[in-house]
Amino acid sequence: MTPPERIILLVEDNEVNRDMLVRRLQRAGHKVATAGDGEAALTAMRAQHPAVVLMDMNLPVKDGWTACREAQQDASIAGIPIIALTAHAMEEDKHRALEAGCSDYATKPVDFPDLLTKIAAQLDAHH
Repeated sequence: MTPPERIILLVEDNEVNRDMLVRRLQRAGHKVATAGDGEAALTAMRAQHPAVVLMDMNLPVKDGWTACREAQQDASIAGIPIIALTAHAMEEDKHRALEAGCSDYATKPVDFPDLLTKIAAQLDAHH
């Protein structure tokens, strides 16, 4: 039996950032789905059960902080690891992301090799 395909859900409202990250993740061998806001992210998480979510925290409709908290309260998706992506680089922002239910935290601009390491760690820890 083949294991299910592992999808990374990238939640980013900035089209330029989203397209660049999708291309880089695909070149690194990942299958990527996208969402442009927190509400769409929750819908995609429920439908696709991605292996990891990369969540921008400053999103329209429903921000990443709220989406992360809601994901943690939904038993069907609570176990999906979420890596916060944010321009907020202060220590209290990292704490806030972890408190909202994120498994890890990466600042923007994204250090791509570091992000790949964080994704691999989440994949290893949760599969």
